[in-house]
Order: sequence, then structure tokens, then C-alpha cells
Amino acid sequence: MSNSSSISHFLLLALADTRQLQLLHFCLFLGISLAALLGNGLIISAVACGHHLHTPMFFFLLNLALTDLGSICTTVPKAMHNSFWDTRHISPKDVLHRTVSTPQNHIYYSMKIHLDCF
Repeated sequence: MSNSSSISHFLLLALADTRQLQLLHFCLFLGISLAALLGNGLIISAVACGHHLHTPMFFFLLNLALTDLGSICTTVPKAMHNSFWDTRHISPKDVLHRTVSTPQNHIYYSMKIHLDCF
């Protein structure tokens, strides 16, 4: 007889138990993520459009903004969904998707390839 187990889902800890606090967390996540998206979008557009900003420092800042943008677009919507719909589980497939195929990994490898060309 072998010892085996399977995982059907992971349990998430709730930020709040009352519905009013869950909605408050949803609104806070929404406001913070929209502010971060706007700020990163402004950084990306400023560096991309300003030819005098094409220096290594601003190239690094552009890559940081892209990484932050990818992080926000990957994790925050799921947290907002869980807070709004009061769900406390996530499937192993979703965990794997959010840890392995995040935009940060793609940006990291594209940066590595781009920097190796210099």
C-alpha cells in the first residue's frame, strides 16, 4: 500500500470576514491597481516617446515599469475577484500559471536576450 495524496485546491486566508470590509478591500485594490497602471503607463510612454530618455538608466526604469505592470496585471485581479466574490480557494493550475508564466518571467528573459546582444 503506497502513501499518496492529491491536492484539489489551495485555501486562501481571507483579508476580512465581514462583507463590508471585503468590499472595502476590493475598492482599495481597484484604486491602487489603477493608480499603478496609470503611473507605469506614463513612465513607459514617456521613455518610449522621449528620444533624449534613451539612456541605460531610463532603459532600466522602463523595464522596471514593465515588470511592475506585469505583476499588477497577474496577481491583483485574482485578489480582487477573491475579495469581491468571497472565494477562498485557488486551483493548483492557477497557482502554477501565476508563478511560472507571469509576465515578469517573459520580461526577464527578453531583457536578458536584449542585454546579451550588447
